[in-house]
Amino acid sequence: MFNMPLFLASDLIEELEEKLNDALHQKQLLTLRLDSQLTFQQKDARKYQELMKQEMETILLRQKQLEETNHQLREKAGDIRRNLRDFELTEEQYTKLKTFPEDQLSIPEYISIRFYELVNPLRKEIYELHVKKNDLSEELSTNKGQLKQLTETYEEERRNYSELQIRCQRLALELADTKQLIQQGDYRQENYDKVKSERDALEQEVFELRRKHEILEASHITQAKERNELSKEVATLQQTVTLLQKDKEYLNRQNMELSVRCAHEEDRLERLQAQLEETKKAREEMYEKYVTSRDHYKIEYENKLQDELEQIRLKTHQEIEQLRNASKEIYERENRNLREARDNAMAEKDRAVMAEKDALEKHDQLLDR
Repeated sequence: MFNMPLFLASDLIEELEEKLNDALHQKQLLTLRLDSQLTFQQKDARKYQELMKQEMETILLRQKQLEETNHQLREKAGDIRRNLRDFELTEEQYTKLKTFPEDQLSIPEYISIRFYELVNPLRKEIYELHVKKNDLSEELSTNKGQLKQLTETYEEERRNYSELQIRCQRLALELADTKQLIQQGDYRQENYDKVKSERDALEQEVFELRRKHEILEASHITQAKERNELSKEVATLQQTVTLLQKDKEYLNRQNMELSVRCAHEEDRLERLQAQLEETKKAREEMYEKYVTSRDHYKIEYENKLQDELEQIRLKTHQEIEQLRNASKEIYERENRNLREARDNAMAEKDRAVMAEKDALEKHDQLLDR
């Protein structure tokens, strides 16, 4: 009876030691798992940092490329502006540049020479045609004035001719009447000299009028021919002016195209500058995001690690408390069993003592007999 409780107590102690060893083993496993998770998260954090570093390097490289492109475009825009301003040459500059071979000329100088060779003859021709146009305009105005005067003279002569025709018709009627009178009497003899002188005067007047009419007709034909020739020359000059205007419009269009190209290059430069600013802002935002995410992950990892450690500590504390409570219960139960065994042993001892006393008394009684 004494050995049985001690055996149970040793079994309980061994069981508690096994549980304690299991708890320590689980604690080691949890520690290893936490270490592995910590290592894995550190690797993830390093990978994320490397990725962010690569992205930052890519952004910096892209920014550098954009800055170089921006600088090149600015230089190109400046060259285009200078070339557009320096296309026109004076005659001295053209003569000086023309003395050099084409191989020794730069591209802007060669373009300026070609531009001068194409534009300068057109300018001279435009100036000559402008002068000729002014001269012909003055001559046309003079001819128009002369034509107007001749037309007025012709109209006046035609009116005079009409009046003379009317007068001639009237005289013809008078002549017919006179002839009739002559037939009626001796009018012929009496008025012969008068009629003859009037007839001669009328014939002379008709001859003069016909001669003037022929002169006016010839002058009118000549003026009409001159007017037609002047009209043809004016039409030719108008065609020339139209061609020169078209050339001028073509040169203006080329100038406008170059201006538009320059404006496009400036717009592209502004867009690249805006893109560069956006890239800088994106880089700053990425850097801030990287710093924020790094701090966030660091805080999150520390909080998670702290929570897991706290959970392990609480679990370990709970298991230790459970082990303590179980050990306490076992010790109390063993103590109760031991006390009960002691009480039973004492009672058995008392009974044995009483039995021994009874046996001794019986033995003494037997001896007394």
